[in-house]
Amino acid sequence: MRAGKTGRRASRVVGAAAAGIAAAAVAQELRTPRARRRWHGRVLGVPYDFRVPRLSRIRRTWWNTSSDRLLVPRAFGLGWGVNLARVARLAGLRRSRS
Repeated sequence: MRAGKTGRRASRVVGAAAAGIAAAAVAQELRTPRARRRWHGRVLGVPYDFRVPRLSRIRRTWWNTSSDRLLVPRAFGLGWGVNLARVARLAGLRRSRS
């Protein structure tokens, strides 16, 4: 029973941290002059992208054959996602780039 309470507490802490980082990212954008706002960047080292998601950007994030990075900034939102093309290469399901 105790492990359940600990898990819920950890989940709340992580959620509060994510909300705080998201709020800091929005505040950072709102402090920028309107003409220079990009709505994507980094805050406290965490990447964010609040632009309207496009299929091309989602595809490039989730399946980027030209990158060796496993964790990549998310196509929309806060934090990192997984480059599945890199996972496939590591698992031997696809050839490495030449």
